[in-house]
Amino acid sequence: MNEKIFFDHEKLIVYQRSLQLIEFFEVIFERKIGSSYQAQLERASSSIIHNIAEGNGKFTGKDRCKYFDIARGSASECAGGLDIQFIKKKISKEELYNGKSLLKEIVSMLVGLIKSNSNDRIYEPDVNIKLIIRREWKMSKNLD
Repeated sequence: MNEKIFFDHEKLIVYQRSLQLIEFFEVIFERKIGSSYQAQLERASSSIIHNIAEGNGKFTGKDRCKYFDIARGSASECAGGLDIQFIKKKISKEELYNGKSLLKEIVSMLVGLIKSNSNDRIYEPDVNIKLIIRREWKMSKNLD
């Protein structure tokens, strides 16, 4: 990341974490996970960045929320892509957890931005994704 800030969205921690996500995926892409999967993850992770930047530049809360919602959806898409890569044994459990932890942080911050820009929306309760992943993994291995 540049040391000099040119645009307001560059100050956002969620934007900085999203750039870290791009770096995280670049390490995975070095292993040739498959061109169609790589292209989809590149589009989804780039979409997070683009929509945060565009949304932060909007003036009304409704406009801002529209773009932050799209970014949140793209982050969820990335989480699904990580699940696919894990099932296909292209990434390790540690990489899955690291990627999803970063994505969870991004999604949480995006939800915060959405909540701060809108008073009339309905929200889903917080979920501890690590507990769900561990429970599902244990169930798949019959470790309960």
